[in-house]
Amino acid sequence: HQDVPFEKLVEDLEPERSLTFTPFFQVLFTLDRPPLPADLSDLAPATMTPQIGSAKFDLTFTLMELPDGLVGSVEHTTDLFDTTTALRLAGQLETLLAGFVAHPGRAAGELPLLAEAERHQVLIEANEVAGSPPASTLHGLFFRQAERTPDRPALHWQEGTLTYGELRRRVDGLAIHLRRLGVGPEVPAAVFLDRRPELVAGLLAILAAGGAYVPLDPVYPRERLSLTLEDCQAPVVLTRSGLVDRLPPGPETVLLDVPQGVGDGTGPREAATAGNLAYLIYTSGSTGRPKGVAIEHRSAVALLDWAGELFPDADLAGVLASTSICFDLSVFEIFLPLARGGTIVLADSALDLLAMGDETPVTLINTVPSAAAELTRGRSLPAGVRTLNMAGEPIPPALVARLAAEPRLGRVFNLYGPSEATTYSTWERVAVESDGTPRSPAIGRPIAGTSAYVVDRGQRPVPSGVPGELWLGGAGLARGYLGRPELTAAGFVPDPFGGEPGARLYRTGDLVRRLPDGRLDFLGRIDHQVKVRGFRIELGEIETVLARHPQVAGVTVAVREAKGGAPGERRLVAYVVPRDGAGDLGIQELRGFVRQALPEFMVPSDFVALRTLPLTPSGKVDRKALPEPGALRLGPETVYAEPKSALEQTVATVLREVLGIERVGLNDNFFDLGGHSLRLVRVAAVLEERLGRPVQVLDLFRSPTVALLCAAWATSEAPAAPPVPEASAEELEQRADDRRQGRARRRELRLDRASQDLP
Repeated sequence: HQDVPFEKLVEDLEPERSLTFTPFFQVLFTLDRPPLPADLSDLAPATMTPQIGSAKFDLTFTLMELPDGLVGSVEHTTDLFDTTTALRLAGQLETLLAGFVAHPGRAAGELPLLAEAERHQVLIEANEVAGSPPASTLHGLFFRQAERTPDRPALHWQEGTLTYGELRRRVDGLAIHLRRLGVGPEVPAAVFLDRRPELVAGLLAILAAGGAYVPLDPVYPRERLSLTLEDCQAPVVLTRSGLVDRLPPGPETVLLDVPQGVGDGTGPREAATAGNLAYLIYTSGSTGRPKGVAIEHRSAVALLDWAGELFPDADLAGVLASTSICFDLSVFEIFLPLARGGTIVLADSALDLLAMGDETPVTLINTVPSAAAELTRGRSLPAGVRTLNMAGEPIPPALVARLAAEPRLGRVFNLYGPSEATTYSTWERVAVESDGTPRSPAIGRPIAGTSAYVVDRGQRPVPSGVPGELWLGGAGLARGYLGRPELTAAGFVPDPFGGEPGARLYRTGDLVRRLPDGRLDFLGRIDHQVKVRGFRIELGEIETVLARHPQVAGVTVAVREAKGGAPGERRLVAYVVPRDGAGDLGIQELRGFVRQALPEFMVPSDFVALRTLPLTPSGKVDRKALPEPGALRLGPETVYAEPKSALEQTVATVLREVLGIERVGLNDNFFDLGGHSLRLVRVAAVLEERLGRPVQVLDLFRSPTVALLCAAWATSEAPAAPPVPEASAEELEQRADDRRQGRARRRELRLDRASQDLP
């Protein structure tokens, strides 16, 4: 606006005033153009020499045209940029100018920014060269280990253990039976089982028969199960008698609690190869229909090959297997220990560790940071845990500091990867800085055999520090989406960087930047896919289901920070526009409607009623303008009953604080108010602190209202809860501090006794 006086801009725009930055702009580019001769044929770019001086703006480029070329300088504030960054920016500007000279007809966005040396760094040096693709199969790795160590425990669960030899014989007999039913190479077979030894045997038997397993979670609604079975066309479902009634009609069922025969330990003839399909993982779909990610044996084996190098046998002595087999993290938890002679410890949830204590055989845990925060809130991890893997969410620095203080925990890793690239694609060991402050972990560097590129909208590599979309390639890449060629073509594109014929890259949709040391830093998404408590969710799928409700005229779903939750914890919020004349549209009705079609982790925690959805000028929903729930939140339809006794008031207060809502009545259901298992653990911990008595998480699961919980406590054998003391806030805080010190002292004594037992 060179024709407008500066004072007029200040008067009309009324910019925010601050001593830390200039009000209108922070980056300045100046080109001085003294008179030049008419003939510019000899014009060529000249090297710029950045000079560091007193900075008037955050960043200033000054260029001058001279008869023999361009000269210039770079000025930067040292609070935001270091000299290396300024030099790199100057070099990229020089590369851009050279591109203008060499290609005067091209648009600026088509010209390169990377000099050849930096291009080589981000494309070649930052990626490990993949070796020969693995020739093994998942079940082949298990069979070879079973031959070496038949008497070693392969499975541990609450009722006992199962050795490699015993598991192998179960697998052999079931695989032969499945082969007779038509299961073979490229034929999917579904698994509908809870977490028992039959689950692991069933997965291995399908693979040994040559087929590919399709996981179905017993807690999923029937509509979701029907969509998955219809999509994969599995002719057989492995299940047990107590679950068969929950299955939709269609495929033949094989009941694993009915004897199918036991093999002789030699197993069926190898039917599948490394290039055959191993399993299908169904992920959330933006169109409202889940899509099946098709993973071949060699991709999963490549993951295990890398993990086998990083995690020693002592780590794999007891791997907690608590993740649903509908999520690809279960591939790591189940098949890595079986391939290396370790033991799988079956559990329904990572939070089961809270009840196991130091006697648990678990040595390695895979979980999300929000669950890790609850596992370590006010307590230590079980003594045998050596390694903690976290994935699916950013790790808050406060959790890093807490884990660094765990005296018995050896290593903590931050792992990243989509299902389309087989579970894990990058990794980083979580650490603190040299001065002891926690470092916010990046997602690290590619695992062996994986390539990672950061590209702009024009699909060109971007310089270090510049945000771009992450594209992944290498041995872990999926075959694509089952029966969805258009989705496969959009998500998996030809590799323009690797040079290997036929190579592809997966477009993750994740926004990242490469740090100066080469590590990748996660920044967010370029679309509306989100992760909540580690679950990958397409918001469009939830919106599609809610839009089918006859009383809903419009809907959009967003993610909000969870009030009262752990740092970084997020929740789903549905913004609903009721139809005219719809009457009272209640939260329980909407939540029940969603539960008929979607898994529990996709059910919104809050429902907000709006007259209209805010729109952008282009007519799209303006997600940034969506209000916080607040008073607009739809409430439960139950009649509010006020808690009266001291115990009822204490429980209601704790629930209200943890859930971040205004009130909780006697009959309000914890889960209908937006609660989930992680928050339930926090409720138990706070209640234990307030009441001065043990509180079991299982009691809260069974009695999710204030009235039910207090009634259960009143009739239990446990001593009655003491009355809430009439004391000042200072006295209450002192009592809580005394209890914390007592627990810390007891932990120290246990450590002392444990150290005396060491050889």
